[in-house]
Amino acid sequence: MYNKSRRPRRNRKSAAIRAMVEETTLSINDFIYPVFLIEGSGQKEEISSMPGIYRYSLDLLLKEIHECVEIGIKGFCIFPSLKEDKKDKYATEGHNKNSLYIQALMKIKSQFPDIVLMTDIAMDPYSSDGHDGLLENGEILNDETLEILAKMALVQAEAGVDILGPSDMMDGRVGYIRNVLDEAGYTQVSIMSYTAKYASAFYGPFREALDSAPKFGDKKTYQMNPANASEALIEADLDIEEGADMIMVKPALAYLDIIKSLKDNYDVPVTAYNVSGEYAMIKAASEKGWLDGEKVMMESLLSIKRAGADIIITYFAKEAAKKLSK
Repeated sequence: MYNKSRRPRRNRKSAAIRAMVEETTLSINDFIYPVFLIEGSGQKEEISSMPGIYRYSLDLLLKEIHECVEIGIKGFCIFPSLKEDKKDKYATEGHNKNSLYIQALMKIKSQFPDIVLMTDIAMDPYSSDGHDGLLENGEILNDETLEILAKMALVQAEAGVDILGPSDMMDGRVGYIRNVLDEAGYTQVSIMSYTAKYASAFYGPFREALDSAPKFGDKKTYQMNPANASEALIEADLDIEEGADMIMVKPALAYLDIIKSLKDNYDVPVTAYNVSGEYAMIKAASEKGWLDGEKVMMESLLSIKRAGADIIITYFAKEAAKKLSK
């Protein structure tokens, strides 16, 4: 027999009361919007596996950012989609000061000085091998990769980036990058480390967007095993000790327990990357009429926030911001 004096439903009886006792609140301020840059002008290419998400030439990307700023989005992570002739074994284009990407970052920050501009640091968008690190004889070389990553970090910092996101999962990269930045005087540039980046099947649409899938093997020797949870704490210990200002879990929805674990154990901001496959599943089910896409989008984002994420990188940012601003 239940205790008749305790009736939790009394706190759910109206919209006003439900709002009053709500434990988790989603805000536009929580979002970073990932956007894709391509060469040319007047170019806007929809990514087939990510309905509503496009690759933009710089002129149209600036317009897209302006639209997002107008509805309250303050954070953007820029990803370059390069043609094969710009890629090589050593990801040279990744630290070319005159590259489209670096020039675009400078232009974006100049035109929108008040936004939070974030970048991704890894070799794969620029590598002819499609790996996050330097590939030699079938092996990813950890320490040799660090120098290349630091070169990328330095030119991005010089371009005015606010947050650098090392996503490569090489051991020691946070400390190596932090030292290079500090020695060059960029002590105010933040590092958001991809701390627990899992070797996930949810990344497929993103790799289509950048044409960055590995040409050989897979990424399991450096990205984390989806079966492991305690290992995320080891990675977080190392990243924070090396100077990470924020730590990240990627993907988000299949790893809510990892988000909570990092939030419970560390006092730095925790970011969750709501990745392309998570976005694509909801969009596909919505297009089929199997789910209410808008409601599932908001419920999913709320679950990521409830698990402990302070920041959410999500392709839903623009759509969700419009919903939240109503």
